Amino acid sequence: MDEEPTESLWVRIKGRAGAEDIIVGVCYRPPDQGDRADEALYRQIGAASCSQALVLMGDFNHPDICWRDNAAERKQSRKLLECVNDNFLLQVIEEPTRRGAMLDLLLTNKEGLVEDVKLKGSLGCSDHEMVEFRILRAARRACSKLTTLDFRRADFGLFRDLLGRMPWDKALEGRGAQDSWLIFKGHLLQAQERCIPTKRKSGKNARRPAWMNKELVRKVKRKKEAYRGWKQGQVAWEEYRETV
Repeated sequence: MDEEPTESLWVRIKGRAGAEDIIVGVCYRPPDQGDRADEALYRQIGAASCSQALVLMGDFNHPDICWRDNAAERKQSRKLLECVNDNFLLQVIEEPTRRGAMLDLLLTNKEGLVEDVKLKGSLGCSDHEMVEFRILRAARRACSKLTTLDFRRADFGLFRDLLGRMPWDKALEGRGAQDSWLIFKGHLLQAQERCIPTKRKSGKNARRPAWMNKELVRKVKRKKEAYRGWKQGQVAWEEYRETV
């Protein structure tokens, strides 16, 4: 959205028929960012604020801002406050997100667009709190085209037979490691296509990203349990940080 280099990403989420689109932005402002980059970021925010529905989140690194009093000590922080006020934005996070400081912000241009804002502990070894919230708008739902292998209906007998028939010594003779891998991979995928059918993901699994497997779900659950224990004083900070 701007020629100046800023660490920001903006996407448009299509609303349902007759409803406005939602502009969602995420940004990171380094603590030592200069005035020119700040001004470029504020121009981006100003342009995005012209939309009917905007949600912007990110680490702005302005710990001296008091959002309750709409005041700040540093000049750069006051510039951010000016940008927020000039574009009629609301900052909805009310708790510190890193070691007693509110560095991470959640901004919106419409009251009631965001709700259920919660801090959910850190991700991995990060010392920032994760911020969870809901956007109260219905996005246009696309039909899921994600497919996965259906191992329950796989013919593993034929699969082993197809790979066993291949004269691998002859096929790989004189080949380097890369060529051998490509030949093996090609035959493996051909056998997979013949022996293992695919199925379209549906229901709850269709909404879950393909990389979110059962092991990751268990680890996320374990991290949340450790976070609750730390908040209640039952788990040490070091133990919570090491929970992955």
